[in-house]
Amino acid sequence: MSQAVPPKSIRSHTRNSHDETVVDDQETMNALFDMLDDEGSRSILEATDGTALSASEISDACDLPLSTTYRKLEPLTETGLLSKRLRISRSGKHTAEYERAVEDVTVTVSPSGVEVHITHVDGVQKPTVTA
Repeated sequence: MSQAVPPKSIRSHTRNSHDETVVDDQETMNALFDMLDDEGSRSILEATDGTALSASEISDACDLPLSTTYRKLEPLTETGLLSKRLRISRSGKHTAEYERAVEDVTVTVSPSGVEVHITHVDGVQKPTVTA
């Protein structure tokens, strides 16, 4: 299955006191569902649970080609499932590292429609969600 390219922002969202994002934008939900349906993306989310890894480290841990890893990292980061930060090295060669940014993804179906609830991991840099 090919991965959907997520929209540049989550346009419809709310934040509540439980550090949860509620997504009700269909395009964003479809992108999230496509990523969660993809075995490689799920493997990346598992490998980065509580551990920040570089793309090379993720590629090794998930037994994925590096090109495939990079292709999956961008949409996972853009939708907020992964956080991205810079790993500073004394040698001056700085590397991007990724860590899972979500604890839980829940789908709710109600008379008002379908919503995806994303609970963020405490202590992980949250992505900026723009309206």
